[in-house]
Amino acid sequence: MTVQTLFGQEEVSTKTRSIKFKQIKAVYETLTVKDEITNYLQPLNRFTSPEQVYATFSFLRNETKEYFFALHLDGKNRIVCIDTVSVGSLNQSIVHPRETFKTALLSSAAAIILIHNHPTGDPTPSREDIEITKRLKEAGDLLGIKILDHIIIGDKYLSFTNEGLL
Repeated sequence: MTVQTLFGQEEVSTKTRSIKFKQIKAVYETLTVKDEITNYLQPLNRFTSPEQVYATFSFLRNETKEYFFALHLDGKNRIVCIDTVSVGSLNQSIVHPRETFKTALLSSAAAIILIHNHPTGDPTPSREDIEITKRLKEAGDLLGIKILDHIIIGDKYLSFTNEGLL
């Protein structure tokens, strides 16, 4: 942009302009659990069976609300991150593929294991459980993040993989 001066000379205007935009930064928060338990979530443990997942997360049996977690795993099925996707009510929680995979992408997860509890104690999957698992599997396939299992925790557990539902 040029500006005419009093003497007819042209000057170049050096007026600066600002541009505002939003920037997203991945921030990991390290939680320290101070407890006397020795085998709880050891950093190099590989999760290779639903029994292991149930043994680790069986504390969810005692919850009065429905919790939905995604375990983010590396290429050797070691936990990279645990994401609380949703906390719901007595018998439901809202789960959306966008929210489930947003953090999985940020943690560079190779695969995920889905876990949620049924406060009633009955691990039988509802129609909604089956439908959301199907949607999440399709989204994961598209993104290149495999869903290894979906485990429902109640008085006992149910593995979608073992039941042929995944």
